[in-house]
Amino acid sequence: MNFLDGALFPENQQKLVITAAPYGPEWLPRDFPEDIAVSMKDQVQKAVDCYNAGATVLHVHVREEDGKGSKRLSKFNELLERLREAVPDMVLQVGGSISFAPETEGEKAKWLSDDTRHMLAELLPKPDQVTVTVNTSQMNVVEQMEAADIAGTSLSEPEYYQAFREMIVPGGPGWAEEHVKRLSAKKIQSAFQFYNINSFETVERMIRRGVYKGPLVMNWVAIGGGMDAPNIYNLANFLRATPDGAVLTLESSMRNVLPINMMAIAMGLHVRCGIEDNLWNQDRSAKMKTVAQVEQLVRLSREFGRPVATGKEAKKILKIDEFYETTEETLARNGFAPNRESRKAFLQAAE
Repeated sequence: MNFLDGALFPENQQKLVITAAPYGPEWLPRDFPEDIAVSMKDQVQKAVDCYNAGATVLHVHVREEDGKGSKRLSKFNELLERLREAVPDMVLQVGGSISFAPETEGEKAKWLSDDTRHMLAELLPKPDQVTVTVNTSQMNVVEQMEAADIAGTSLSEPEYYQAFREMIVPGGPGWAEEHVKRLSAKKIQSAFQFYNINSFETVERMIRRGVYKGPLVMNWVAIGGGMDAPNIYNLANFLRATPDGAVLTLESSMRNVLPINMMAIAMGLHVRCGIEDNLWNQDRSAKMKTVAQVEQLVRLSREFGRPVATGKEAKKILKIDEFYETTEETLARNGFAPNRESRKAFLQAAE
């Protein structure tokens, strides 16, 4: 991205898009019962509360009635249908880490044998976005957490802690290319989750080969554990590669969330918060509900003089439902340099 003179002035920036991640699938309800919604009614109400507080993107996961994360397509469909009615102007972003499981023996043949995450393209009503991880990566979400961050929670239990410490996110080239093609065919936006510059470069090559023809909407996920560490050097390196037509949200974990989000607000980027990322206020004197985190970012953005986007404005900023006809148009609309003529044969051969 180019930060020209005046780039830090709010009149030269997009309105702020706030993503709320209130469902926190890594936590059990007993970890924060005051804020973890379990019933379908309460999960919907949580979205309404986040929207009313100022969030315009909802990162969606679903819980079963016993409080555990759901892997049932029907539960996601039910929640999405209710959310469309309850928060019609909110961008619905389904977390793409889910692998669905067949609900009955008779359905077994319908499920893909390679990776059931492709079923995200079959959700009805369709979400606006599905998060897409590119390049298989370690996702050790506890690596940068402090002991006090998880004290008294399920993550402090050795077996549970070890499971999250050893998490791997599969995102090999064959799966990733097939996944974005399926999502695009259903007019669902791929919301790319970039853990470092390498995954960004892989998607740029996908665009240059004509695999993906849509807006480059992405999160820089700075949580360590196989992903970038949340520091200004990694962020600056990532920003240098980011074209001016892309839309970038910054994401981190625990008490890194607020300072990283303050950087995003100052630089004209976008933010994400919620108990999926962080349970605490900044001095860790109390747990902080998702709505309170959203309200805090709204206050800070106003102090910076930067307005918060409405739901309709967020959809326009994120270019929801926008797709392109050609590789050349995709490169131009996202702000990339065009393909060199000398590379055409290589790019075509790789398709």
